[in-house]
Amino acid sequence: MIYKTFQDLKLSSLGFGTMRLPCLEDGSIDQAEVDRMVDLAMQQGINYFDTAYPYHGGNSEIAIGKSLSRYPRESWYLADKFPGHQNVHGVKPMMPADVFEDQLKKCGVEYFDFYLLHNVNENSMAYYCNPENHCLDYFLEQKAKGRIRHLGFSCHAGPEALKQFLDQYGDKLEFCQIQLNYLDWTMQRADEKCRILKEAGLPVWVMESVRGGKLASFPAETEARMKALRPDESIAAWAFRWLQTVPQPTVSLSGMSSSAQMVDNLRTFSELKPLNEEEIALLQEIARDLTRAIPCTGCRYCCAGCPIQLDIPNLMSMANDLMLGGTSINTMMRYTALGDGHRADSCIACGQCREACPQKIDVPAQMEHLVELVSKQKTWEEVCRERAEAAAKASK
Repeated sequence: MIYKTFQDLKLSSLGFGTMRLPCLEDGSIDQAEVDRMVDLAMQQGINYFDTAYPYHGGNSEIAIGKSLSRYPRESWYLADKFPGHQNVHGVKPMMPADVFEDQLKKCGVEYFDFYLLHNVNENSMAYYCNPENHCLDYFLEQKAKGRIRHLGFSCHAGPEALKQFLDQYGDKLEFCQIQLNYLDWTMQRADEKCRILKEAGLPVWVMESVRGGKLASFPAETEARMKALRPDESIAAWAFRWLQTVPQPTVSLSGMSSSAQMVDNLRTFSELKPLNEEEIALLQEIARDLTRAIPCTGCRYCCAGCPIQLDIPNLMSMANDLMLGGTSINTMMRYTALGDGHRADSCIACGQCREACPQKIDVPAQMEHLVELVSKQKTWEEVCRERAEAAAKASK
């Protein structure tokens, strides 16, 4: 395992993010698989684990806390987050003290090694930066009591808002977690954010290293070009190898969903093998192609306040599938199965999703685009009818 130094701590360069834990058919977390993944992580040197209040409907904290409790407390570091961004949209107003006490109980710990203000962005700053809310004051108090060892924040804001937040509170915080990968280096101006954080003297934590899996799988032709240069590396490994060319990251989180993903990532982080110029050029080419699709990471921030309760990330995924072309039968089958009231044409364009989206996606416009894409496709019923007619002709 590659390690990085943070103050007096030795942190694993790979962190286990628990936003996308393995689930059973009924949607509940597969605790047995989580335990297997944590066992692999601990055996191979991962010591940083990351969760948050909203993940898996609040069950991520319970699952990772239960799994880690099988190991000595001093052998792992646990990070959790306060979801102040949700207070802005009026989804469920939450007080810092209520959430924090609940988190300690759910995780089964007496303190958090790392604690973050969750999703600081242009909208949530209205909450975080309002001194009347006493949000930061409360967590600084918990830090003074030893219930938080290190206090930081995660940020989806643009460079300008990030600098504004740091100007107000940067001297009270110790690290910043940003979305950093070879696609967002320019698309979300992550290069500028890294420079701002370096000037502020704050270490960088990485989230969305493989963008919710979107940088882990490509068309066969693209993957063949990557394999020709690095035959022993997985596609996901390329994203982590790219991060090894950026000097700032301390911890790179990966939201792993299976033991197989854990094994692959552990192999990648067993040694430093940064990309060369030719390999970086290939990723830049891939990134240019990807910007033509919707850059949704499936974080589900948009879903919390949707008055229609649309599964927006699922719809975004379908839109991307249709835009990529090729076989669309499975996509149309999934779309048809959603039923009335759950498809893109039910969107009322209220704009809450657009404000909540860390990727700055114009969700209502994309819902309208999806309706247009669907109108050009055969429905699943039409496909079934055509197949039945073809089968009838073949039997004659």
